[in-house]
Parts: sequence; structure tokens; C-alpha cells
Amino acid sequence: MRPSHETEYCEFVAANLIPLRRFAYLVCGDWHRAEDAVQTVLTKLYVDWHRTVRRDPQAYVRRMVVNALHDVHRRSWFRRERPAETLPDTAYDRAEATEDRLVLLDALAKLPVRRRATLVLRFWEDRSIEDTARIMGCSETTVKSQTARGLHTLRDLLPNSMTERIEVIPT
Repeated sequence: MRPSHETEYCEFVAANLIPLRRFAYLVCGDWHRAEDAVQTVLTKLYVDWHRTVRRDPQAYVRRMVVNALHDVHRRSWFRRERPAETLPDTAYDRAEATEDRLVLLDALAKLPVRRRATLVLRFWEDRSIEDTARIMGCSETTVKSQTARGLHTLRDLLPNSMTERIEVIPT
């Protein structure tokens, strides 16, 4: 890699590592899987950086993260895993999180990866329908339908006290 490309890559990673990890966590609901996915994506990105700079790196990298997380679900070992009754101690301190946040994250984790990614992009990262479609590599109509279905499922999963706060969002 040319020195200028390497500098650009390092600057991109320094500026985007934390938002990418947060995005990956919100999509998959697991800090370890999120960090693994981001690390895998950044390694692939380093190799292809000279081609990536011609595109929109923000959208391209988020799409790569969604694909990396989606690939994990296709692996047979992942499908054989079963959730445990009690969770082991984790690096994430749930004691500091609010009850609503925990309930919302649990409900979000029950959504399929692509639907969850669509909701995270639209509402957590405040992306437009056009941006979300570009990042996800799908049509704007798909983003609208995934958003509507995702919100509908969230309303079913959340307690009534929280569903009142999920407004009907025009698409």
C-alpha cells in the first residue's frame, strides 16, 4: 500500500472505530461478536483500501459489517449454540444501563440481522432512507418495508408502556 493510502486508512480507522463497534453491537447484540466482525472488516478493508477510497467508505464499511455479522448466522456452529439460562459475567456493565434500554436491546436482538441493521441505521444513526438503502445494498422500498416490519415486531416484543413511545414513522 502506498504511504498516502496507508495514512488515509489509519485516519479512517481512528475516526470510525468506535462508531463501527457501536453499530456492530447494535446490529448483533453481542460485544464480542461485534468486535470480531469489525476486526475482520477492517482487515479486509486494509487490503482493498485503494479501491474503497473511490467509493463512499462509510457506507461500504457498514455494509461489510452487516455482511460479516450475517455470515456468522450462516455458519453451522452458530446455529447449534443455545442460550444459557444465566449469563456469565461480561465486560458490559448492565447495572449502569437503564431498564428501558435493556428491554429495548433485548427486543432488538430478537429481530433478524438485516431488519435490525435497518432499524439501527435509520433510528440510531439517523440515516435517511436513501443512505440506508445504499449502505444495505437494497432498494429504498426494501428499507421502508424492513423498517415497518421491524417496528411492528418491536411493538409486539415490548411492553405496552414502551410501545406508546414508538411512533408511526412515515416512510
